[in-house]
Amino acid sequence: MPETVLLKLGGSVLTRKEREGEIREEILDQIGREIAVRKNLALLIIHGAGSCGHPEARKYGLADGLSPGNLEGVQVTHRAVSRLNAGLVASLRRQGCEAVGIHPFQAAYAENGRLVSMETRQIREMIVRTMVPVLHGDVVMDGVRGVSIVSGDQLVVYLARALGIRRIGLATDVPGVLDGDRVIPEITPGSAGSLSIGPSQHTDVTGGMEGKVRELLDLARYGTSSAIFHADRIGDFLDGRPHGGTVVRGG
Repeated sequence: MPETVLLKLGGSVLTRKEREGEIREEILDQIGREIAVRKNLALLIIHGAGSCGHPEARKYGLADGLSPGNLEGVQVTHRAVSRLNAGLVASLRRQGCEAVGIHPFQAAYAENGRLVSMETRQIREMIVRTMVPVLHGDVVMDGVRGVSIVSGDQLVVYLARALGIRRIGLATDVPGVLDGDRVIPEITPGSAGSLSIGPSQHTDVTGGMEGKVRELLDLARYGTSSAIFHADRIGDFLDGRPHGGTVVRGG
């Protein structure tokens, strides 16, 4: 079996984050074609929520936990992100990719905002049998807060560790982690403290680029490198070519 590749697709790539709930169908099809032609890959896909989930989570205050006044928000938010997941899965399948959606709300559990458990045996089995699991950032039950928002970036770290995945790429709407207009080629735990990385300019309850780097540094400290690059370079990343982005590694 070939090495498993974990590809995370940013919500800002798949949706128009300035327009609530608008999915970029043409981008879904473009990405689907890039993936489908590489039939020898063992692939796990995770995607962010973008404008299908973040506005709903913000409206109901789900990042602060559950209360009698925001119970409705759990279903509303989960429904929004599930719609994006269904759209991406459908696009992948139209291109000939055996994609199947998996919803973390039904399989994951958090404590105080951090994912602490999730069933992964079915994901491993799907990959072994040449299926492509497609997961997404989601609202999940939380033993401390009642509910919390588990980002796609949290899922990247958790699943990379649980499944032993060493090849990880995050496709975003920017060419990497930026210092002004310059792409920072490498970030390590030692260099991260000198960086000034701003949050997302759009509604984002999970931390934007700063949140991504923080999660990936956690992986890097345990020896697993990852890459952040523009979505236009997905093919380069999947083929193992230079992608022009930022590598987050231990050091």
